[in-house]
Amino acid sequence: MFTAARNLLEAESDAIKLFSKRLDANFQRVVEILLNHRGKTIVCGMGKSGHIAKKIAATFTSIGQPSVFLHPAEGAHGDLGVYSPGDPTILLSKSGTTDEIICLIPTLQKFQSKIISILGNVNSPIGYASDVIIDISFAKEADPLNIVPTTSSIVSLAVGDALAAELMARRSFTKHDFATFHPAGQLGRNLLLRVQDVMSHKSACAIVKPESTLREIVIAMTQFPLGAAIVTGSGDTMEGLITEGDIRRSLKDENSFKSVKAKDIMTKTPKFVHADDYVGEAVKIMESGASQIYVLPVIDDNSEPGKRIALGLLRLHDTYRHGA
Repeated sequence: MFTAARNLLEAESDAIKLFSKRLDANFQRVVEILLNHRGKTIVCGMGKSGHIAKKIAATFTSIGQPSVFLHPAEGAHGDLGVYSPGDPTILLSKSGTTDEIICLIPTLQKFQSKIISILGNVNSPIGYASDVIIDISFAKEADPLNIVPTTSSIVSLAVGDALAAELMARRSFTKHDFATFHPAGQLGRNLLLRVQDVMSHKSACAIVKPESTLREIVIAMTQFPLGAAIVTGSGDTMEGLITEGDIRRSLKDENSFKSVKAKDIMTKTPKFVHADDYVGEAVKIMESGASQIYVLPVIDDNSEPGKRIALGLLRLHDTYRHGA
């Protein structure tokens, strides 16, 4: 069962492994061209290679290597205006004979563009016109008929990812750098926003005392429905945390409304975050335990040793919703 599918996946995997052994001076030269150019990179391909080129351009841009996809047919009809003198061009072609690309090469040379080619046939018109070639030639495509762009496409895509990885390493690119270019995504929120940016301030939270009755706790949590109540002592020092689960468990005793106090059902040493922590650190605390935590108390960063001055609550829901 699934013989064709399995054979394809194995062939594509083998092709990527083979390419990893081909990393040579040409690959190094491409990396240096991209590192040393202060402008943008143009990535160009036709058909399936065009789709791969779009992804490479998008990946480069996401790591701070400004890049633009150029459709070769549109390039000859005005889109070459995207070029600034010296912008390098990455051309993708399995055959190396793509007419639409070949027609652009004289103009690219006039733009003093370094022509980088990712080719399945280095001995081709595009290969002869290139300044540097990354060779992705393989014996056959991975589909049963050896005609569908499979191996050639996946290796071209891997080449783009490999270049991006090398650029990131050479530039000491960090998660925070990546997040700067992705502020609307969850990764961006996790790495750019602080807990204090998304938390609920204590003025909008249920705050009770250790001697508060169960009825008083329920009233407070109903007024401020964040899923928990902070138990505080003198000077806003957090003594513990009561969650909705704690309330439900306490109701098993029919006399609880009369006898139970906050100090009896609270968690005395709850997990917490500081206001200046990144949201990503808080999410990790919430999701890394044996059971997921949906709300965390937020503690003042400047609390004295041994004291936990409560500032508010952070809900898991808020870490995902903010900025969406």
